[in-house]
Amino acid sequence: MDFEWGPDVEAFRSEVRAFLAEHLSLELETQIYETGVSYDERFARALGERNWITPEWSREGFEILDAARTHVLLDELTRAEAPLIATETSRMVASVIRQVGSEEMQGEILPKVSRGEVTIALGMSEPEAGSDVAAVQTRARQVDGGWVIDGQKMFTTNGHMCDYVFLLVRTDPNSERHRGLTTFLVPLDREGVEAQAVFTVSGERTNITFYSEVFVEDHWRISEVGAGWQSLMLALQDEHSAPFGPHLDRLLDATEQWAITPDAEGNRPIDRHDVQQRLVRAAAEREVAELLQARTTWMESKGEVPVVEGPMAKLFATEAAVRHAEQLTAMVGADALRSRGDPTAVAGGQIEHALRFSLGLTIYAGTSEIQRNIIAQRGCGLPRS
Repeated sequence: MDFEWGPDVEAFRSEVRAFLAEHLSLELETQIYETGVSYDERFARALGERNWITPEWSREGFEILDAARTHVLLDELTRAEAPLIATETSRMVASVIRQVGSEEMQGEILPKVSRGEVTIALGMSEPEAGSDVAAVQTRARQVDGGWVIDGQKMFTTNGHMCDYVFLLVRTDPNSERHRGLTTFLVPLDREGVEAQAVFTVSGERTNITFYSEVFVEDHWRISEVGAGWQSLMLALQDEHSAPFGPHLDRLLDATEQWAITPDAEGNRPIDRHDVQQRLVRAAAEREVAELLQARTTWMESKGEVPVVEGPMAKLFATEAAVRHAEQLTAMVGADALRSRGDPTAVAGGQIEHALRFSLGLTIYAGTSEIQRNIIAQRGCGLPRS
């Protein structure tokens, strides 16, 4: 069977690569690396000018991208490590608003997200909840004209610079688990909102966000009161289907660059059998990750929801990235641990960064344990533990 994309899709891939060559400069890559913030306003607006933030939506003057082109677009942007996190979380939340938000909110927010003019962070995890978002304790109590929010969220990436946060709160103080929850779009410039920086092992900046007597009008409520869990599932389904396999590509490229470079005696690591084996194993698993992701795209093109297939693709790709980051780093040796900025770093420090960055991939969009639970329960019909 031929799993290659058609010539028209590959032509679009070339268009995306040309865009990246124009807009993703070395200076911008350095800025992202040094600050740990995966967002750049000019890059986001450039995406918006091509309707590449919400390419699957109808927008005057633009052609809707089919599932295959959308797949290739995200694949190439992810592979290049473009500043994508804020625009992707914005698109994810905008998709929820498009399905369950009020017409007023849709008219106010969706066009701005598509143009790259506003950004939205995710406010789901909490210090005592982690990936168990149903254990949320952040509260919202109803008052005249709106709601008052009190609580704390973890891993609010880009929450220090986004315009809004998609906030999951408990509106029924007597409820438990997924009942009594409501989602809000909270403007982050409100009094009582504070963001505290947290840097991950990979150098990325995320945030702890605090909400102290934050007042929001009912206009900013997304879901029906008490129906927040359903709107949250729409967002998580989208997140679980995000591409993770391309992260392995840069590691492979960097390691191959090291492998074909002769040493002082003229010997190349690529000529060693053990080096060939490890590179082939990594390349093979990258191909499997790509095929699993392509299956979710194929299902979406048929109008099916990859409830299980998305977590399967995410689980395999991220676990493979960790496994091969460790094995390829060990193969290169101690020289691989010199980081970017060190003129003696192997492959510009990309191998060292891939080793650190891969560890977070198994946590983003739900931990590997969460993905396995979804696969077991929704795919295999197994009972909850």
